[in-house]
Amino acid sequence: MKIVSWNINGIRTFRGRFQQMLDSLDADIICLQETKVTRDLLDERTAIVEGYNSYFSFSRGRSGYSGVATFCKNCAIPFVAEEGLTGLLSSKGETVGCYGDRTEFSDEELQQLDNEGRAIITQHKIMCSGDREEILTVINVYCPRADPEKPERKLFKLRFYQLLQIRAEAILKTGSHVIILGDVNTSHKAIDHCDPDDLDSFEDNPGRKWLDNFLFGLVNTEDELDDSASDKVNLQVNKSGSQEEGGGKFVDTFRFFHPNRPNAFTCWCTLTGARQTNYGTRIDYIFANRNLVENEFVDSEIMPEVEGSDHCPVRGELRGFSIASPKCPSLCTKYMPEFAGHQQKLSRFLVKVGQPVKPEEMAEDVPQLPGSQEAEEVRENIRPTLENLGKKRDAQKAPSPVTKRPKSSYTKVKSRQHVSLLAFFKPKLNDVNTESMPQCNSNINSYQNFETSSESSQEIGSTRSRAPESENCLTENKHLKTLASRIYTNLSKNEELIDKEIDCESDEKERSHYFLTSPGHHSSNVQGPLDRSERKGSDRANDKQSNIGGKSTEFWKSVLHGPPAPPSCKVHGEPCVLRTVKKAGPNLGKKFFVCARPQGHSSNPEARCNFFLWVEKGK
Repeated sequence: MKIVSWNINGIRTFRGRFQQMLDSLDADIICLQETKVTRDLLDERTAIVEGYNSYFSFSRGRSGYSGVATFCKNCAIPFVAEEGLTGLLSSKGETVGCYGDRTEFSDEELQQLDNEGRAIITQHKIMCSGDREEILTVINVYCPRADPEKPERKLFKLRFYQLLQIRAEAILKTGSHVIILGDVNTSHKAIDHCDPDDLDSFEDNPGRKWLDNFLFGLVNTEDELDDSASDKVNLQVNKSGSQEEGGGKFVDTFRFFHPNRPNAFTCWCTLTGARQTNYGTRIDYIFANRNLVENEFVDSEIMPEVEGSDHCPVRGELRGFSIASPKCPSLCTKYMPEFAGHQQKLSRFLVKVGQPVKPEEMAEDVPQLPGSQEAEEVRENIRPTLENLGKKRDAQKAPSPVTKRPKSSYTKVKSRQHVSLLAFFKPKLNDVNTESMPQCNSNINSYQNFETSSESSQEIGSTRSRAPESENCLTENKHLKTLASRIYTNLSKNEELIDKEIDCESDEKERSHYFLTSPGHHSSNVQGPLDRSERKGSDRANDKQSNIGGKSTEFWKSVLHGPPAPPSCKVHGEPCVLRTVKKAGPNLGKKFFVCARPQGHSSNPEARCNFFLWVEKGK
């Protein structure tokens, strides 16, 4: 039996490949944290995955925040599933139970601890070694983070830890095995941190003190333990054969199998590229009761090769296998109305708040959606009869009881016909009919006469009614004539030069090939090779336009020179990157340069150096 935990930092980032991600983890039970999705944003492709049954806990206070989900393969369907640690979120009475002594928590505090969607509990039956059928309770948790700028969150985190421990130990007393896995948001020992600030004060962190008492391992003798914890002090013999003094009832499975492995981290800062230098922390765990770890666990590993989040998955493997329940618990997402195939009534979205609607009125006035209609109604909607059509027409002709709005003082302008999008742009020279267009060796006056006659013929009958528009058209005609005269002048000047530079025979083949293969021309319309001077003249005109554009670009670059080049760091001699202070304080919004390399330990030459430079004001 395999179990995996992963903080995915947003479940919606895997849209379209979510099932592929689950299959790649190759586990019977997959626990996800920080889904960042609320029930109204959960789509069916994520909630209902073929081969799996899922259980979600959503944040009820903030959208796109927190949230956990447990996906079980059909071979590991749980017997019971429950949302939260307090039991207050269970609406249908199906709970795991065993809540322990919570007298020190008020009802309001318990509700707040469960409102952020941080826990899902599933209970399974497993076949252990020796053909023993036992119960396994899996607690999927996403523990809060202690924000240094919000002191109340530090207390919230410690109270969540305390509630988690009370619930886990209460379930353990019933004889069930217990696995607690997820993002705990605290690195336990100095070996689990890339760069502990101060080793003397490192263990004074309240979260680490709680882990010392919660886990069966080395305990600081100076810490005060309650009577129930001090009575459980005994010896642990791990895989390496070393003996450690312990006090808790649960074991860190990774350190049980790999007690001295360094640089085993599960979380990195993506903003600084710290994953490239493995500059992170280990805050994702799989905890389990001692008896289960010593007798059933085969291995526990981290999976840093799996990308897609700022965390990597952690996995554990047991000898036994899961016994699937014949039916999914009621918390399963496939029973949610939006995914169960039960069409919701349209009246639910139309009724105004505070105005109750009688069932008879909803049945008469509100049309039902196709999924909730009877067979006869569906048939009538697809192929209505003449009688029904007549009724609809009579209903449309009937006077409406609603009072009409008074007519406005202005008359309604007659709507124009739909025109092409090209009508909003000025006509180009290429749009002129090539058959009617004069050749390059003709007089420019003939071209002007042609343009004037063609434009005037198109505007006969409309100039009187739309005088402003005709003036615009005349302006456009003048613009086209000016362009044509410029092109004609360039063609006349360069005609002799073109004849001397190009070989007639090769040019004849090139012209004929260009004309026959150019888009928009067909063999039936071919009347002769394209005039050489006309084609070369257009190329010269394009070159002139590109030269003008190049000079314009150089001009604007000289005026708008942009930001100055970034400085180079003194250690690597590489250009630095520009950063902005986003933390509240006196330096908020200020910009600075730092080394562009990823963050890492100071002893790593490939990591970021300590170069720092403020950007002066006005630059």
